Amino acid sequence: MGTSKFQQNRLIVLLFYLIQICSVFVLSKQSNHSSHLSPTVIFALKAQKIPSGSIRRPASKLPFHHNVSLTVSLLVGSPPQPVTMVLDTGSELSWLHCKKNPGVNSLFDPLHSTSYSRIPCTSPTCQARTRDFSIPASCDPNRLCHVSVSYADFSSMEGTLAMDNFKMGGSSMPGIFFGCMDQGFSSTDADSMTTGLLGMNRGSLSFVSQMGYPKFSYCISGQDASGVLLFGEANFSWLKPRSYTPMVKVTSRLPYYDRVAYSVQFEGIKVGGKLLSLPKSILQPDHTGAGQTMVDSGTQFTFLLGPVYTALKNEFLAQTRSTLRVLGDPNYVFEGAMDLCYRVPLAEKAYPNLPIVTLMFQGAEMSVSAERLLYRVPGEVRGSDGVHCFTFGNSDLLGVEAYIIGHHHQQNMWMEFDLVQSRVGLAEVRCDLASQRLGLGL
Repeated sequence: MGTSKFQQNRLIVLLFYLIQICSVFVLSKQSNHSSHLSPTVIFALKAQKIPSGSIRRPASKLPFHHNVSLTVSLLVGSPPQPVTMVLDTGSELSWLHCKKNPGVNSLFDPLHSTSYSRIPCTSPTCQARTRDFSIPASCDPNRLCHVSVSYADFSSMEGTLAMDNFKMGGSSMPGIFFGCMDQGFSSTDADSMTTGLLGMNRGSLSFVSQMGYPKFSYCISGQDASGVLLFGEANFSWLKPRSYTPMVKVTSRLPYYDRVAYSVQFEGIKVGGKLLSLPKSILQPDHTGAGQTMVDSGTQFTFLLGPVYTALKNEFLAQTRSTLRVLGDPNYVFEGAMDLCYRVPLAEKAYPNLPIVTLMFQGAEMSVSAERLLYRVPGEVRGSDGVHCFTFGNSDLLGVEAYIIGHHHQQNMWMEFDLVQSRVGLAEVRCDLASQRLGLGL
């Protein structure tokens, strides 16, 4: 699969901004590292805009670039080196961009870590625990475990499966497996904004699996400067009961199905309370695995398969015809997949009343309203108007055979990932207030 002509090799220059978000880690009794961790660990999670392409996604799963990532700052190695990693529930293997050239201070340098070790290809970890990788691990000339990830623009990142100590706050987590990538990655100024990626899916080598926590949660705020990421139980009196949707499990290997993603059952969409007429079969994976629905913190917006996207687009157009002015440029497609855009006066501070879009899952719903429905494209101006695009995109334009629920639509939702009971919990909450109640307001 490849990207559309609008997306491939495209670099969008965006202003860099940071939204401080705090995170709390609550220990589970099931943690593999319970003897090493203190009861509570707090560190910063940030949302930062970066040029699309600086964090690329594997072509076999999500072959497109996104331009906003949630990042965490950690310490790795002995003595500890600061790293910045993208928090990604859509990936398994955590990786660091390992330094090869002297003087590049933003990258991890394994030569300066006394606790760093490389994994031989004869190791059971290399042979058995990489089975769900999009590209199987192999042996390099030095008999080390070689890991590789391919990308939509046909480039790739390669390196060695390794192990080192990770540290968050005052707690150390020894022996965490990750990829030490040192080949095939373009070292640009944009790339240096992040040192790597923190894989958080259900795979055995993901960060959350290695940590041994039974569940984790996050709450992403909107325009304000606070939020929370929490590992362990979230039993707070002020937090609404979660609505749970079971994770879909597929044991057989299918060409278009990611078995270790947070996959849920998509059941329908309502626009302004009106249920779209959609055949049930199109919302379920077919015999090849195409059509699964994944909850992904590593993707900004939400992408729907063509027929479903078209139905949503047409209904949203119909219900906003009298309140929004369509851009009217058939050649303009934002991010290669978002072709419904509007002209909104620059002087206008708020959107008119917009119909709520409700994503329906088995046992739970996610409502998208107001500013989460439209996104102002930085730098795009038409006369006295800015360009604002619908925050749902067409997966077909990207060659993606899946529904992707991005983090933009997870804002002000308490998102709980329960690995023991295989379910995802949702509850509407003001994430800035949640942060304050946990003593994390900045």
